[in-house]
Amino acid sequence: MVVGDIGEELGISASTLSHHLEKLKSERLVKVRREGTYLWYSADAEVLQDLLGFLYAECCTRNKAIEPQAIMRLCK
Repeated sequence: MVVGDIGEELGISASTLSHHLEKLKSERLVKVRREGTYLWYSADAEVLQDLLGFLYAECCTRNKAIEPQAIMRLCK
């Protein structure tokens, strides 16, 4: 998505959005490409999948903070 569209969708200020997108980019959770004066952001699916796998293992397997069945119900 274009930065302006993201801000409009979320209803947050440009400076706040810029700050958060920079953090997400530095952690490789989003990719950015420039087309002229536009910045296009997209989720990095591979990194997000790794993160979700870690969170699932940590919360559901090791610490049993939430039952795996509860997560599966949320995903449906």
